[in-house]
Amino acid sequence: MTIPRLITMTLLAIVIFYSALWFFPKKEITYMPDEQLRTYALSHGLAPVPKHYRDMLKVVDNPENRLSPAKIALGKRLYFDPILSHDKTISCQNCHLLNEGGDDNLPTAIGFHGLANPKHLNSPTVLNVALAKRQFWDGRAKDVEEQAGGPMQAPFEMNITPDLAVKRVVSVPEYREAFAKVFAKEGNQSVTFANIRKAIGAYERTLLTRSAYDRFLEGDNSAIDDAAKRGLNLFIQKGCKGCHTGMSVGGQSLQHFPLRRSLADLFKSEPFPFPNIGGFLGQNGDKKFRVPILRNITETAPYFHNGAVKDLREAIRIMSKYQIGDEFTPEQIDDIVAFFKTLKGEIVPYELNLTSGAN
Repeated sequence: MTIPRLITMTLLAIVIFYSALWFFPKKEITYMPDEQLRTYALSHGLAPVPKHYRDMLKVVDNPENRLSPAKIALGKRLYFDPILSHDKTISCQNCHLLNEGGDDNLPTAIGFHGLANPKHLNSPTVLNVALAKRQFWDGRAKDVEEQAGGPMQAPFEMNITPDLAVKRVVSVPEYREAFAKVFAKEGNQSVTFANIRKAIGAYERTLLTRSAYDRFLEGDNSAIDDAAKRGLNLFIQKGCKGCHTGMSVGGQSLQHFPLRRSLADLFKSEPFPFPNIGGFLGQNGDKKFRVPILRNITETAPYFHNGAVKDLREAIRIMSKYQIGDEFTPEQIDDIVAFFKTLKGEIVPYELNLTSGAN
């Protein structure tokens, strides 16, 4: 076979392959009544966040970092304390505002001396993050304890060394006393960088939110309106729940993005359906990303790893087209937005349930 013919055949095969992706029969949506919808959702991996401390422990406690009220309280203080940054001006709260959806609402994280993330990465939410199976956009950290050490050491974030972090914490008598008490049963009562990470991780594990969505899953048909129920139907039956699953409605896996591309996309230089600001290509440069958590998604714009998309409706359209291969109509997007609004929740005040028996 001659080279020109081989090139022609290859191009033809590519055209046929990518064109075929857009011609599969579209799945018809069956709008289920409330009880059936709830049962279907629960049976397909979606679940409500626990109301009570004991039930929360069953979901997020870490065998390598057992939770206790005292450890959670210590971690909360450290989370808000700027002494863990080089110039004592930045705390974890700076990029993960608990009253702003758990992120900073900026396209890219801004840290030490106003430095931006060199890869223009958008700060993921810290809310419900303990429910995720991996951390960071490329999933490189296994849990919140490991993740907590990253931003502290990054030169463009908090820019502090483990040794300096320990020195700062040791200099505060209240911290020394708290660490001694909290970690007494774990064989290492001293202030260490590992224990600092454990304490912060313990607090972050309690940052779970409940919303109208949870009340619906628990049996309250009036918790969400008809548009939201249509949106939940679409979300499940169109296949969104395949990746955005679990109690956190996301964060359970790494997925290739974009999954589908049209023939026209083959002639575009951009790897994504939006500007490739920062040039980040996910895990191992293979365009694999941790699936975002959708709880509180209405509060965490801008969207995608580099914050290139400001509008939630546009983000939904992109996902329906490039991941599902079935671009949603404006009316369907309205319903998905209505469903997403029911995911906006408040942090569960588990401390109200903390008793000596719960420890």
